[in-house]
Amino acid sequence: MVQRAPENAYVLFLLFLGLWGIHSAHAQDLSYLKFVQDATTFSPQDNHYDYIVVGGGTAGCPLAATLSENYTVLLIERGGDAHSNPNVMREENLLTNALQINDKDSPSESFTSEDGIPNIRGRVLGGSSMVNFGIYSRGDPDFYNRSGVNWDFDVVKRAYEWVEETVVFRKNELDLWQSSVKEALLQSDVTPYNGFTLDHEGGTKITSSTFDATGRRYGAVELLNKGKRGNLQVVVNATVEKVLFTSNTTDVSAVGVIYKDSNGRSHQVQVGGNGEVILSAGALGSPQLLLVSGVGPSSYLASMNIPVVHHQPFVGQFMIDPPMNMVSFLSPFPIPIKGSSDRTVGIQKNSYIIEAVSAVSPFFSPVSRIFFPYPYAHLNITSLSIVAKTSEPMSSGSLKLASKQTVSITPTVRFNYFADPRDLSHCISGMQTIGKMIRNPIMDQYKFQDKDGNKYYQFLGLSLPENLSDRREMESFCRRTVAPIYHYHGGCTMKKVTDIDFKVTGIKALRVVDGSTFVVSPGTNPQATLMMMGRYVGLKMKEERMHSV
Repeated sequence: MVQRAPENAYVLFLLFLGLWGIHSAHAQDLSYLKFVQDATTFSPQDNHYDYIVVGGGTAGCPLAATLSENYTVLLIERGGDAHSNPNVMREENLLTNALQINDKDSPSESFTSEDGIPNIRGRVLGGSSMVNFGIYSRGDPDFYNRSGVNWDFDVVKRAYEWVEETVVFRKNELDLWQSSVKEALLQSDVTPYNGFTLDHEGGTKITSSTFDATGRRYGAVELLNKGKRGNLQVVVNATVEKVLFTSNTTDVSAVGVIYKDSNGRSHQVQVGGNGEVILSAGALGSPQLLLVSGVGPSSYLASMNIPVVHHQPFVGQFMIDPPMNMVSFLSPFPIPIKGSSDRTVGIQKNSYIIEAVSAVSPFFSPVSRIFFPYPYAHLNITSLSIVAKTSEPMSSGSLKLASKQTVSITPTVRFNYFADPRDLSHCISGMQTIGKMIRNPIMDQYKFQDKDGNKYYQFLGLSLPENLSDRREMESFCRRTVAPIYHYHGGCTMKKVTDIDFKVTGIKALRVVDGSTFVVSPGTNPQATLMMMGRYVGLKMKEERMHSV
């Protein structure tokens, strides 16, 4: 278990509170609500659907919308609608939203990995795209080379553009904090400066956001607006408990799912003769569903008294969460800097990615007085953070069931942060760069000043070691401050659990289309790649079905 320092608890708390076409602001389109029904009142339009998509998240929404252009689709989401919670939809309210987590109906839920590190997962229509930082950046070219998929890059480009015309925004100006971080990155040799770009390029760049110019969030849920009425149904607050299979063990095929509504009643839906079940429940949900449904390592399933449908030894394996470390301090300005999602990105290829965020905390005394030695301690406080993400971690762990009776209990997962020493070296490199950044004169404006005129940062949690070259001290800092960045993937990895068409090997009519299939992280934030992938796979599935007729 990773040992955590008490000094870092507040840093993790603040990080969590800060929470995978380019156009200007416009009226938000809620027409997708015509597709949505609550599970307690839902009435299937057909006894059999062409496709059942399990998980209305970052990949599931664009996938369902795309398939519905030609076929009947039922999209099943365990959470509710994000627009019913106004804090979710506003950039400046990200902090307030985090305070509303509960065990039943909040847009995200908390869990602690076996590494001893608190984490969260999305639980809302639109998935983690509705509760994240909002950064939008296309996938790293190295991701495509290593993913195991034979990508059609013309379709990839069109799929990205299909997403971007709806949910991506370019803000014309950087705020003070983002601008300072940009200059500090460049002066710390994170070069060249690539200006504004959606592409993943080494150096420093400005990228887009899924928050518009007024601070409204757009996410994967908006892509449902592109669905076809009459073909698409979306049921929310519905927890899929199990995938149903044919009884013929020599030729196993998925035929439907069982889900429960919020009243605990079970319901069954099925696919037609040429239909498929598609798991898009995320890196935790998809392998969990396969295991409870009897697809996984036969010895493990037997130990859990789960009937084996198909022996698949790699379900739940190769779980990765890129480790994140950060430096946080309070803003000295009497007027808080407006909370903002990250727009400035520093990319050191095959090593680390640096981003910056600010968050306004609605705390008043006595909390603010702990940190503010000034008369304006009663005001909202602003935390400023620079984070470094290990971009291509080599360490991985595994996922197991916490309960075989219900998927409502988050599975047990271990990520094994820094088990591979190469990851630790990348963390040290990233934190050394951050050390150079905060020692740059351009950052002096974020320091406090004591009565003798001495300037200093008011750090939240641990400050960096004075000697950035002391490897032992830097290793200790990395281990003590490691935190999740919520970009976990694996569990149903490509060419281990699925084939290059996202089909679960050895089972017919069952695919997995989400981050659980990723072999490596796609770059800065996975949401752009996941939304693209949902569209991409949907187009390829339609093409495949058309050619099979």
